[in-house]
This record gives sequence, C-alpha cells and structure tokens, in this order.
Amino acid sequence: MRYRRFGRMDWQVSEIGYGMWGLGGWTGSDDAETMRSLQRAVDLGCNFFDTAWAYGAGHSEKLLGNLVRANFVKRLYTATKVPPKNFRWPSRREDSLDDCYPAGHIEEYVHRSLKNLGLESLDLIQFHTWEDAWEEDHRWVKVLDDLRRQGLVRAVGISINRWEPGNGVRAVRSGLIDAVQVIYNIFDQNPEEELFPACQEMDVAIIARVPFDEGTLTGTLTKNSRWPKGDWRNSYFVPENLHASVERAEALKPLVPKGLTMPEMALRFILDNPLVSTVIPGMRKTAHVEANLAVSGAPSLPPDLLAQLKRHRWDRTPTKWSQ
Repeated sequence: MRYRRFGRMDWQVSEIGYGMWGLGGWTGSDDAETMRSLQRAVDLGCNFFDTAWAYGAGHSEKLLGNLVRANFVKRLYTATKVPPKNFRWPSRREDSLDDCYPAGHIEEYVHRSLKNLGLESLDLIQFHTWEDAWEEDHRWVKVLDDLRRQGLVRAVGISINRWEPGNGVRAVRSGLIDAVQVIYNIFDQNPEEELFPACQEMDVAIIARVPFDEGTLTGTLTKNSRWPKGDWRNSYFVPENLHASVERAEALKPLVPKGLTMPEMALRFILDNPLVSTVIPGMRKTAHVEANLAVSGAPSLPPDLLAQLKRHRWDRTPTKWSQ
C-alpha cells in the first residue's frame, strides 16, 4: 500500500481508503462478512475509513469503532459525517444553515457519532451536504472550533453534492476546511477545473468518492439490472440513468488493457491524479478488498490511454433521482 499526504493535516493515509456506505444497511449486507472485509483491508495496509451517521443510523459507525478497537496498535483514521437536520439529500439552494446545520445539531451529532464509534475523538468530521452560501455564516465555524479545542474533532471537511463540484470552491478558498469529499471518476472529471486547483492552493485534502460511478464502471451492469426492494440503487438507476450508464460503460470496455479489469482501470485513472489524497471505493466482500487494494502502487496508465479516457468525460446535472 502506498500512502499520500492528507493536505494541511499532514497525515499519511492509504491512497485507497474504505467507503462504508454500503455496510450500513444496503440489501445483502452481513455484519460478519463486513468485519472480515474491514479487517482484511487493515491487514493489507488500508488506514483511512469513511463512514457517516446516516449509513444505517449509526450502524456503520459502530462497525468502524469495533475495527479500531480490534486494531488499537495501528493508526487508523476515522472520518464520519453529520447528517443535515432536515435529512434531505442533496441540499437545495434555498436551504439555510439553520435548516441543515445549526450549532446545536452539529454538536449533538458529533457526540452521537463518538458514542457509536466508542472513541474519544474523531479524526475528520464532515458536513454530509453542502451549500457554498453557508461559508459566510460562521456559526458552524465557531461550534467546530469549540469541538476542536475540546479534543473531540481534529479536522473539518465537506462532502459535496453529486455533480456539483463548483459548490464547494468558496469553502475551500475560505481556509476554514481541511478536506473535501467529491465524486471523481472517469465520467465525473469536472472537479479538475476549479475545485482541485483551489484545494492545491489551500492545501486541502481531496477524498475521491464513487470511483465506480455507483457500479457502472465495474462493467457488470446491464439494462436489465435490478435490485431487491428497498435498495437505494433502484431509485438511482431509473431507466433514464441505467440505460445511458450501461451504454457509456460498454463504450469503455474496448479500452481496458490486457491484464486489467475495468474496476482496476477506473481506480488507476483516479490515482494518476497526484492531487487526490485517497479514493474510497465501497467494499462489502473480502475479494473486492483484495482486488481494489492491489491497485495501490501499480504503474500509471499509459499516456495515450489516459488521453482516451479523458474523452469519456460525462457532464451531468442534478436531477430528482440523483440524490
């Protein structure tokens, strides 16, 4: 495993971290299998784990806390997120800071997360939604400064709404946050335009999420793919999105080099950007952990292939199904 500097915090984090959304209640999740997968990741050198209270109403956080305590001799970095008070994903332009993150709500959920994790402090606390207009209202800054002084929080970050990387540039340039979590993959290359240069200038860490475009970039979806009742993917992969996603994935398949899989190519595309601090694929099975973490340290993709992948950029705007 290779490690990268996590912005101004100067932490050395595994360039492939662990996204824990799917562990908190997606259909097919199994806690015993989850803990085996998490432990395998630690054994292979992964030390950055991203969760949220919203992932199973704290269940994912509890699993991470169990992992940290089982590996107390190792330095594992814990990142979680405060849910918006109105429990609306993504946030809307009309949402105020009081609608989503009043001071008392932030403090309450930091303590809830600490209780779920069973830890005395959090390495990174993130806002699970973000509107750049909130940057001007420093009440959130005051409460987080207080939590830092108490030793409950070490760093502060934002998780940017899907397909809105520009809706975080002001926060980055304010100097008030330490990390940004954003969707970045072969299709979603927009963060390279404004957000990434701002992060580089302000020494803000970049967490790349959704590296496989919710499964599209694994190359395994078809236009007939379906999920069990209640699975979030049913509401995301509506026919309009599923059909377009599958067609774009099919167009990529001829570019996969011999000896590589599409997921490996997808991860290597992200890691070829030196500004990325860590990428956090979701992994629920040990086999996925082993395959994804094996990509760390692999050679860069050939320049001609990178150039071809750049042409597969897919500019999208939020819709009613893209929560």
